[in-house]
Order: sequence, then structure tokens, then C-alpha cells
Amino acid sequence: MYQHTRSDKFILFINKILLGGIVIIVLFPLIYVLLSSVLEPNVLVKKGLSISGSDWTLEGYKRIFEDGTIVKGFINSILYSVGFTLITVSVCIIAGYSLSAEGLVGRKFIMVFFLITMFFNGGLIPTYMVVKGLGMLNTIWAIILPNAINVWFIILARTYFKSIPNELKEAARIDGASELRIFLNIVFPLSKPIIFVIALYAFIAQWNSYFDAMIYLEDRNLYPLQLVLRSILIQNEIQPGMIADQQAAAELQRISEMIKYSSIVLASLPLIIMYPFFQKYFEKGVMVGSLK
Repeated sequence: MYQHTRSDKFILFINKILLGGIVIIVLFPLIYVLLSSVLEPNVLVKKGLSISGSDWTLEGYKRIFEDGTIVKGFINSILYSVGFTLITVSVCIIAGYSLSAEGLVGRKFIMVFFLITMFFNGGLIPTYMVVKGLGMLNTIWAIILPNAINVWFIILARTYFKSIPNELKEAARIDGASELRIFLNIVFPLSKPIIFVIALYAFIAQWNSYFDAMIYLEDRNLYPLQLVLRSILIQNEIQPGMIADQQAAAELQRISEMIKYSSIVLASLPLIIMYPFFQKYFEKGVMVGSLK
């Protein structure tokens, strides 16, 4: 059994301190927001964080579910993110597998063509005109389709598929299996790590996105959660002098603070729930898919 030297133990000790510090830095904002979402704003201002049950309230969450706007945005975001993830994973996995095949005609040209699109694009106005010309404005497709093909995901998938031994595919071909059967029965079951990595990246990217919705959507019933939160956190700030009744202004500010923190917790919940299930595939998929 390997015995750590003094220098090894010292380095491990320093690493533990650094990692512990990073964990604290990451956890503190999460704990602060979570506790703030169930604390009376007045208590938060006067006493700071409190773990006393008498200072807690669920009024922020109650108002969120009573209003319906944030709940509708949450449902829209789930729909957009799941749809975007399914399309992105399907297209990128198929494209990556095709580009990993040695016998594909024009493979190098296609890869160069894809790589060019990573650095150059038409810009916002031409993209808007294309979306408008296709009749996708103010529809779910304007959110899902324009960014569904991600060249970086295709490169990750292509590199991962190239790491799968060719002997498996050759043996299947000798047995008379078609390329589709090889992909579905042999390659696909071995590709769970890269599929989960791409799915996680795609879901997070779409879940956090609000700019496309702000550009392409007019119907507020189609707004995703992030755009609803933007309206709450940025556009609805109470300015001094806007309300004459100071008591009403104070109450409005109190309610606004509770809704802000509760909305942030609600928006973060799906990602926090998802990551533990994807984590076991994440490291393997990223490492193998990123090797050149």
C-alpha cells in the first residue's frame, strides 16, 4: 500500500483547505437565498439571517402560486428546455456519429464548415429576419429551433464515438447488421455518458436563457420563467416618490422582496434536482469527449 510522504500530506492538507473554502463560497449564497425566501424581509434587514421559526413565513411562495404568472413561466421553461434538449441531443448525437465514420465522403469539408459557424454568424438582425420569414415569431419554435444545433456538442460527440473500438462495429457488420442497427444496438447503449453530458449542458443553457424569448415572443403567456423573473427583479423596482402612501410602499417593498427570493429558489430547483442524477456520467463523458 502506498504511503504518503510528508510533502504529499502537506499538499493534500492544502488542497482540503482550498476545496473547503470553495465549498463555503459556493454554499453561502445558496443558503442565504434559501433562508431569505422563508424569512420576513423586516427580520432580514434588522437581524440578518435567523433560524428562529417565529421569523419564518411562506407568504412569498404562497403569492407565487396564487398569482400564476411565475407558475406559467415555470411550466413554459420546462417545456422549452425539455424540447430543446431532446432536439439538441438527437441532432448532435446523430451528426457526431456520422462524422466519426472514417468512410464518410466529405467529412473534413463538413467539419470545417461546422467550425466556421462557431466563429462567424449572421448576427441578430439576419437571424430575426430568418425566424420571421419562417413564421416562427411568437411561437415555441422560435425559442427551441434557432440554437438547437451546437457545433461544440457535435465535436464532443464525434470524439467520444471515435473512442469506441472499431472491432465492435466490424464484428456486427460481419454478422450482417446495418449501420442503423449498429448505432441503435451497439453504439447508443455505450454512449450514455456523452448523451447525459450534452443533455445537461443543453437543458441548463435553455433554462437560463431569456434573450431569445425577449426578442421573439410578444405573448406574455409564452414567456419563460427567466423572462418573468427579469420583469420582477429589474423592471418592477420601486422608485422613491412613486407611491405617496409610505405604508403602502413599505408593504409593497416587503412583498416584492419575498417574491424575489422565492422566485430565485423556484428557478434553481430543477437544476439542483437534476445534477445528482447526471453527476455519475458527467466526468466520464466530459473527459472522454474532450480528448483530442
